[in-house]
Amino acid sequence: MDQEARTFDRSLQGRVALVTGAGSRADGVGNGRATALLLARDGARVLLLDSVAEWAQATQEMIAREGGQAQLQVCDVSRDADCREAVEQAVRTWGRIDILVNNVGIAGPAGTAVDLDLQDWDMALRVNVTSMMLMARHCIPHMAAQRRGAIVNIASVAGLIGGHPSLLYPTSKGAVVNMTRAMAAHHGAQGIRVNCVAPGMVHTPMVYARGMSDAIRETRRKRSFLQTEGSGWDVGHAVRYLASDESGWVTGAVLPVDAGATAGRHSY
Repeated sequence: MDQEARTFDRSLQGRVALVTGAGSRADGVGNGRATALLLARDGARVLLLDSVAEWAQATQEMIAREGGQAQLQVCDVSRDADCREAVEQAVRTWGRIDILVNNVGIAGPAGTAVDLDLQDWDMALRVNVTSMMLMARHCIPHMAAQRRGAIVNIASVAGLIGGHPSLLYPTSKGAVVNMTRAMAAHHGAQGIRVNCVAPGMVHTPMVYARGMSDAIRETRRKRSFLQTEGSGWDVGHAVRYLASDESGWVTGAVLPVDAGATAGRHSY
């Protein structure tokens, strides 16, 4: 049977995107900054959300130098009031919401169930998981009203495989993976696509700002089939694809961006 060919313009002209964690805590380009820059390059107007104004401002200046449109807003995504105000600000400014990128995440407390700090556990879950629900909670009604929207959640390969030394981080990222699938089922009939990117051992400001020896960096690099190191740009390009019409028939997907680290063991 003949099927009508479907082609898609990668342009995001006229779209409005919210990116959480849009700054970088050190010089360089992290996942949120790369995503914001790439969305703006394709024509989206981007609201840059971060808890530290200076971090988001640097991203805004980079977008402005390239001729893109972006505004920044200080936002603690663990607080419902901040999330609601961020969405309302985007609607007041640009009249719509098309794309939500839930990028914020922290390492959280170290330790196992036996010895981790309970207060830090609660806070980290709120930042890594609850914040994504809160942002979606306020964006989805606007997306549903226009019968179109794209949400991209950032998880981690730590949410797909075991072996992490701490309990909190893989637990929270695993929750993001299945929250993505649940949201996709809940809102697909409204024209809203919900997908997830699971980065591997990328070398971003969030990673190297904590300090990393050359030996550890080399070990991380060798964990993948490609034996190469990823960057925020690798994650950003995956997000841009999932936010665009090019992925119009993709929802509920979990896309590892990890140079093959989760695909299996090395062959020798």
